[in-house]
Amino acid sequence: MFTFLLVVQAIIAAALVTVILMQRSEGGGLTSSGSPSGLMSARGAADFLTRATSVLASAFVLMSILLAFLAANRSAVSVDTSLQRKVPAAAAPAAQPATGQPPATVPADNGGVPLAR
Repeated sequence: MFTFLLVVQAIIAAALVTVILMQRSEGGGLTSSGSPSGLMSARGAADFLTRATSVLASAFVLMSILLAFLAANRSAVSVDTSLQRKVPAAAAPAAQPATGQPPATVPADNGGVPLAR
């Protein structure tokens, strides 16, 4: 469901960008001129594109809110720990001989190999 709504959101965003770019701006816009009659007259096209922009913008905002709500309420996905490094008990360092020095430390990020001195 979430993936489907995300695809619909992307389609709405692409349509919104297209409609905005088609509108006539102060500099002329991407459209050259409409037909002289009907819906695609200069005024009719402007009204249609303005309404389409407002409808698509409203749909985009509502879909964003819905997707945010669904993302916040999704069940937690567990993290895959199959690649986590595990140190077997046999790889643990053996007891150090009594030399008066402290035993070598084994950092967690080097796979259990004792540090060389």
